[in-house]
Amino acid sequence: MAYNETLLNRIREALVDVANVDEKSMFGGVCFMVDDKMCICVKQDEIMCRVGPGEYETALEKSGARPMIHGGKTMHGYVFVEADAITNKKDFDYWIDRSLEYNKTAKSSKKKK
Repeated sequence: MAYNETLLNRIREALVDVANVDEKSMFGGVCFMVDDKMCICVKQDEIMCRVGPGEYETALEKSGARPMIHGGKTMHGYVFVEADAITNKKDFDYWIDRSLEYNKTAKSSKKKK
């Protein structure tokens, strides 16, 4: 199993009323794209949240959070959060809300034709 089905379903439920959400297989897991921008992903027993550079340091201070490192490079603005750190609704909602809030101003990496 490349991703935690329980986490995946919790995110689906949290995003049910959000417009323009697509799921894509990426990074060995599933990513939720909101308005064609990567927002939240599930990989193994973690979620990856795109919180943006302004919220990055604060996010890393939260329990269960760690930096996203891709190809040896720290991806500022992206954090992984362990499933054990988001078992309660308040902690889970914090990460969903931060990701959705940043998504409003995030740039899309979608290539224009």
